[in-house]
Amino acid sequence: MGHPPLEFSDCYLDSPDFRERLKCYEQELERTNKFIKDVIKDGSALISAMRNYSSAVQKFSQTLQSFQFDFIGDTLTDDEINIAESFKEFAELLNEVENERMMMVQNASDLLIKPLESFRKEQIGFTKERKKKFEKDGERFYSLLDRHLHLSSKKKESQLLEADLQVDKERYNFFESSLDYVYQIQEVQESKKFNIVEPVLAFLHSLFISNSLTVELTQDFLPYKQQLQLSLQNTRNHFSSTREEMEELKKRMKEAPQTCKLPGQPTIEGYLYTQEKWALGISWVKYYCRYEKDTRTLTMTPMEQKPGAKQGPMDLTLKYCVRRKTESIDKRFCFDIETNERPGTITLQAPSEANRRLWMEAMDGKEPIYHSPITKQEEMELNEVGFKFVRKCINFIETKGIKTEGLYRTVGSNIQVQKLLNAFFGFLFLHILPVVV
Repeated sequence: MGHPPLEFSDCYLDSPDFRERLKCYEQELERTNKFIKDVIKDGSALISAMRNYSSAVQKFSQTLQSFQFDFIGDTLTDDEINIAESFKEFAELLNEVENERMMMVQNASDLLIKPLESFRKEQIGFTKERKKKFEKDGERFYSLLDRHLHLSSKKKESQLLEADLQVDKERYNFFESSLDYVYQIQEVQESKKFNIVEPVLAFLHSLFISNSLTVELTQDFLPYKQQLQLSLQNTRNHFSSTREEMEELKKRMKEAPQTCKLPGQPTIEGYLYTQEKWALGISWVKYYCRYEKDTRTLTMTPMEQKPGAKQGPMDLTLKYCVRRKTESIDKRFCFDIETNERPGTITLQAPSEANRRLWMEAMDGKEPIYHSPITKQEEMELNEVGFKFVRKCINFIETKGIKTEGLYRTVGSNIQVQKLLNAFFGFLFLHILPVVV
């Protein structure tokens, strides 16, 4: 909305209309002053937010750069190399962008805040001082004029003349203050058009330049981004293709964990408890054991460290292995071994009966020798019932398990042999023993 013009000639008359028009300019000046204060306040908040944002991005980039991918295997594919270096590339891009932004932020105060603050204090503040002088001189002039008009005409001519000169002097001072004030308020009114817009324009230009540099850096980053996306997609596809194999391997491990061994692994390994004899009694110590059948080497690593001493793994060379008689010890799943390095017998306890069988099979373990209570020779020979029982056992094996690996020549899977034995004993108790009896 436009304001009516202020004429210098109106300063002499100081009419009510002039005062009203002057008041419109003063209101506009006050509105402009408030607007500049808001721009400075919000601009400072924006610059502070940009500075904090830039600092947060730089901290984020440092976190990205500090992380290092670890991969499985000795060599990396091109896709894995690309992915491994991705965070470093991200950090470098963010740092480059934020360096440009920080340069803009450091100059932002000089571009926006300081010019506006200078205009508000120097120009608008000076105009307000002119206003105070204008009002003060006007009040003095009109007060003197009121007193002058109340002078009696009967006073001496010299006194009246002196009073007239005083009034003329104050009128001139007031007129001069009015001219200065009108000149100043109109100057501010005109100069604010560029004194306010120019700093904002310079700030936005710097902001847009920073954003355009960001766009250029982003464009330069596009080829790497596309290559990385391709590497990620290839890695995702590879993961999807191997996922079924992993699930199948997991399923096989659930069904038969001991049959799934990788090349280079020990013949058998796992936790065993060793009987340790002390002066005050016997204790069972937990070891993690690995056995190599080719070298007959048993490596035992203690799991319970003794106070004041750090124990390392022990390598023992196996001489023989035999199952411990059940009635000879109050512990279950035990077997004895002898080694070249340690004198005497070492008693080991497996966590289960099936696990003990696996250890004994790997160590070529033997069953303990039982002495028969039968002393008469004729009682130890088979009769016709015994021969009939043996024939039925042989017929069952040749009918049901002749193709099972491990029964005759090659060593078979312990799991499969155990399944066949379970089937045989089930058939024995259900069909053969009732007939024999």
